[in-house]
Amino acid sequence: MSGQSQDGFTPTGTIASAADRRRVVFATVVGTTVEWYDFFIYATAVGLVFGQLFFEPLGKNSALIAFATVGVSFLFRPLGAFLAGHYGDKLGRKAVLMWTLILMGAATALIGVLPTYQAIGITAPILLVLLRILQGISAGGEWGGAVLMAVEHAPKSRRGVFGASPQIGVPLGLLLASGVMALMTVIAPGDQFLAWGWRIPFLLSVVLILVGYYVRRKVEESPVFAELAERKEKARMPIVQLFAKHTLLVVIAALVFAGNNAVGYMTTGGYIQGYATNPEGPIGLDRGAVLWAVAGSAVTWLISTLFAGWISDRIGRRTTYIIGWILQLAGVFALFPLVNTGEIGLLFAGLAILTIGLGFTYGPQAALYSELFPASIRFSGVSISYAIGAIAGGAFAPAIATAIVQATGSTEAVTWYLAGMTTLGLVATLLLRDRSGIPLGPDHEAEQSVSPIYGLAKA
Repeated sequence: MSGQSQDGFTPTGTIASAADRRRVVFATVVGTTVEWYDFFIYATAVGLVFGQLFFEPLGKNSALIAFATVGVSFLFRPLGAFLAGHYGDKLGRKAVLMWTLILMGAATALIGVLPTYQAIGITAPILLVLLRILQGISAGGEWGGAVLMAVEHAPKSRRGVFGASPQIGVPLGLLLASGVMALMTVIAPGDQFLAWGWRIPFLLSVVLILVGYYVRRKVEESPVFAELAERKEKARMPIVQLFAKHTLLVVIAALVFAGNNAVGYMTTGGYIQGYATNPEGPIGLDRGAVLWAVAGSAVTWLISTLFAGWISDRIGRRTTYIIGWILQLAGVFALFPLVNTGEIGLLFAGLAILTIGLGFTYGPQAALYSELFPASIRFSGVSISYAIGAIAGGAFAPAIATAIVQATGSTEAVTWYLAGMTTLGLVATLLLRDRSGIPLGPDHEAEQSVSPIYGLAKA
């Protein structure tokens, strides 16, 4: 039997063993956790120390400029997505995943040894931004490959829960990043944290990358790509084909993610951490306590992400998303009223409520995206849609929130900004048909090429 059936057949006609599937799930979870740990450590450090250590001469604007560097990396995600999509559709998912892991780890470790502005002047923030750009290129290529390795190995009836495995790398990465940073505030309190404590989590990346590399080497190539390669049906210019036939689909899929990403980057982008711990701000909470609260909310995010992937296999991706947008909107309106109480328990409650909706609008995304695009250009489609959505959503969400609060003196307008992005994600979701369970193999390219956008017969 060719292609991938609902029973999880490989291209050679044998059934993938449970052990093979567990290995794929484990590898995608470990790999994406390491990638997002590296990515979020930077954002966490921005909210806590980078404004002071690398952008000090900018005075009151140092925090705003530091948060803007979080967004700079997003501008280079499309480059990573284009490169990974092109080579992922031509050379395979696995090879691309190995290189994105190495690139992210190297950039993160180098940040850990970077001299500050006081030591080398303007060169310090320039080098910091360059390394953040490398992180952005890696992140742009990582997600699509991890998603396809998980979903294309999955039985048809379990794509949602398999696809949630790379998705939980985000809350796990946030949990690990926040937990390690919080631990360092205990080991190196006060001035010691500014002097050297913040560097240890970046240097720890070297160990994590070695673990992730070892685990990913043990995983077989995606069965869908293996069959494309065997048949010599790989697209010659996958990105050209993608935009020639599916431009509108890419835009709509990107907007789905933007609605989630803008809200998620209130914590993953370091904004809440910086806002709640700013000694000159309205709250001024303890740095370690806030980091532990964020770490705790990452657990609720992880649980809701897994549950959403599982339930999407039963009620469909579209329905799961619609429920998620309603829950996310409720979380948006609850967030700042709870954070602004200045009580650490209520801050955690606000984040935990928010992450339930975030999980429901993130858990099914891997399966949703994989079922939108034809097999021969799927890596390009999912990667580029994701990268564009990240720019439209989370890229500058922390900087926008900072600018809004500086201009108005209140977080009320930030709430409406996040509510608007959530509504945008809902509208984009309503434009798409549910394609849960559509065959993913190359035998079904004609069916996969029929547009999932309401009102269009073909892309």
